[in-house]
This record gives sequence, C-alpha cells and structure tokens, in this order.
Amino acid sequence: MLAHGMVHTYELSIPIFVSIWLTEFDVVNLGLTQLEVTAATLGLVVTAGYGLFGLGALPGGVLVDRIGSRRLISVCLFGMAGSFVLLGLSPNLLVVTLALLCWGAAASVYHPAGLALISKGVDERGTGFAYHGIAGNVGIGLGPLLTAVLLMFLDWTTVAMLLALPALGAAAYALRARFDETAAVDAGSGGSSKADAGVDSFAEFVSESKRLVAGGFVVVFLVVMSSGLYYRGVLTFLPDLLSEIDQFAAVPLATLLPAGVSDLLGVEAGSGRTLQPERYFYSGLLMVGVLGQYAGGKLTDRVPLEWGLVGAFSGLAVLAVLFLPVVNAGLVPLLAFGAVLGFSLFVIQPFYQATVAEYTPAGTRGLSYGFTYLGVFGVGALGGALAGAILTYATPAVLFTTLAGIAVAGALFGLYLARKRESPSAAEVASD
Repeated sequence: MLAHGMVHTYELSIPIFVSIWLTEFDVVNLGLTQLEVTAATLGLVVTAGYGLFGLGALPGGVLVDRIGSRRLISVCLFGMAGSFVLLGLSPNLLVVTLALLCWGAAASVYHPAGLALISKGVDERGTGFAYHGIAGNVGIGLGPLLTAVLLMFLDWTTVAMLLALPALGAAAYALRARFDETAAVDAGSGGSSKADAGVDSFAEFVSESKRLVAGGFVVVFLVVMSSGLYYRGVLTFLPDLLSEIDQFAAVPLATLLPAGVSDLLGVEAGSGRTLQPERYFYSGLLMVGVLGQYAGGKLTDRVPLEWGLVGAFSGLAVLAVLFLPVVNAGLVPLLAFGAVLGFSLFVIQPFYQATVAEYTPAGTRGLSYGFTYLGVFGVGALGGALAGAILTYATPAVLFTTLAGIAVAGALFGLYLARKRESPSAAEVASD
C-alpha cells in the first residue's frame, strides 16, 4: 500500500508539471534541428516515460515470479526517488525526458510485484485489491495536491527534488519488511507444483504466454488496454485544459494572504505567484477515486466481473460525451461532474485486476500482471500522445469523442467475456 501510494504520487504529479513545461520551454534542441514545444511534443515526451512504465511491467512480471515482490518494490522506490532528483536538476526538455524514462523504468516493476503479492498472499482478494487501490488513490490525490501547494512558493525544479524524499523513506522501510508472499497459495495448495515455479527461460516464457492466451487472456488484455488509453487520454492534459476555462482563472496569491504573511513568504503583489484552481480541482477529482477504488473492490466480490466491466466502461463513455457540455454549464455542475468522473475512472480498476486473477494460473500471476500493465500503462501511454496530438491539430470535442469510442470498445470486450462465460460451451478459464 505504501509503495503503491508512492508510484501514483509521481505518476499523477507529472501532468501538473506538463502545464508548466508548456510555458517553461520553447524548443527542444536536438542538435541538428529544433522542435517547437507544443501539446503534441509534450505528449510524446510524457508518453515515453509513461510508456516505459508499462513496457517494463512485462519483464518485471517475469522477475517477480523468480525473485519475489519485496526486492523489486525496494528497487522501484529507490529508482523513483533518484529519477525525481534528476528531474529537479533538468536544464532542458531532453533531460526531463531522460528523467521520465528513468522514472518509468523504476516504477514499471511495481504493479506486477504488488498485485502478485496480493493475489498470492491475501485470501480475500477483492478486499485486498480495494485497500491496495485506496492507498494508490491517496497517492494519486495527495501527490498532485502537495505538488500544487509547493508550486505556489517554490520553483518546479525544487518541488521535483522535494518529492523524492517520501520514496526514500518508503524504500528504507521496504528493505526491513518481512512477510509470507505466498500465504494464500500455500494454504490451499498443500505443497509445491509447476504453478508455483514461475518462468525460467525464454521458451518457458513463450509456453506460459500461450497458456494465458488459451485461457481467454487476449480479450482481458484488450479490456485493460482500453482502460489505459482512456485513463491516460483524460488525465495527461486535464490541468492544462481546465486552466483555459473562466471558472478556473488564476488568482494572485497576495490577495488571499494577510499582508504580513505575504511579505514573509515573498508573495507580495506583483510577485507573479498565483493560485491555480484547476490544479486543486484535478487533485480533488483524483481523491474521489479513493471511493471508486473501494466500491469497485467490494463489488468484485459481489457481482460478475465481466458485467462490472461492461457497466464501468459504459459510464465512462457517457462521461466523455458530457464533459464539454458540463464545462459550459457553470462551476457547480462542473464540480459535481468532476466527482463522478473521479469515482468512475477508478471503480473499474479492481474489476480488471480481479478479472486477470480469474483468467490466469497462480504460478504465472506475476507474468499475467506484467502483461496487464503492459496494456494499461504501456499501450495505454499512447493515450497521452493521442490527446496531445488531437489538442494540437484538432479540438477538445474531437478528443472527448475519441475517448468515448475507446470506452465503448472496452464495454464490448467486457460483454464478449460475459457472453462467453455464460455460454454452456465456454472453455474453462486458465485458473481452473
């Protein structure tokens, strides 16, 4: 839970920095040529880091089946801390890109390690996923909130370096933690088997991957890919989109503080320090996701997983269609809409996490979650590049129409799984 919170603290603080980088940097100097910094350019930069976050999940999934979760989680935390130190030292967008790549590589091993730990070490899996998700959402909400508060008083480079400190503390704790990583599997298996062995070679990697495909995992992969594309497409440029509407006009910080406090903090009138309301809306939207994670986790123990996916994706499609009309309806409807969107973005996650466990064998659970987060954060990272390109060359209306289409596709994949499971001729899932 602690590590999960740290991963998402960094992940969802990055979009706040994106809105700053759009004004901080004018060009990307590639030596022989220069590129103008636009939403499309930054979309590619962020996609590089987020993409490695997903791509590294697959080798991370293989590793967790071999060396266990605790070691990988410790490496993840130390790596993320170092990456944000490098980010704070970045003089240009090329070094920013390198720092994001380092962060993506370090963070990529977390989800296979953490989720394999829960799926094999916790008996009440749905509830375990729910509490794990809540911790992630605390990081998702408080990370951007802390970032936004610090940015009122400090430069973004200093803020990035300060954000490295919590991960260092969490890593120190992770090195000392001791627990039984296979308690739930051992309790029910009565001994060891091939299912406990993991992957030893490339040939075995191929054979175990084929087992996943045979068990219906291909469609599950399409489900998580759809979720990742929607998630990243909505969130990457959301603070920047919100900053352009009248309801979230910047407020000079000096007007909000007593004169003595303003002088002490160096934010007197004309200092340029402002409160950016869209950053707090963004953070609040993500904090509401705590409720969505908890509700989704509890629902996975009570409703068919496949139908839960259908309902969650359908709701996301409707929200994408309604986004721009609600923005134009005024502040109160927008605040209510933000709460619903935050809830809906995260209620789906326990459903697909539990679906992966349902459709995969225990012995390759790390590999299974490696493929899962390859889809969610690897392929899903393209949602950021897609959003940046659409916002640069088209309009927000086109973006949200595209996101609605992605959600509809996810609902159809969930519907296929539901119909296949209900069919008398449906093949047994891999975990059976």
